[in-house]
Amino acid sequence: MNEFEKDVQSKNNDVVDSIKGFTLSFIFFLLIFFIGTIFEAIGS
Repeated sequence: MNEFEKDVQSKNNDVVDSIKGFTLSFIFFLLIFFIGTIFEAIGS
């Protein structure tokens, strides 16, 4: 067994971490999209 497998730094589930990362990035890009849409509506 690998010595790094015995002493793991993070015992979190990888699925939970990937869901958190996906949702945070999705919310971030959604926010940028809505800000662009608002400026487009104001400018026209």
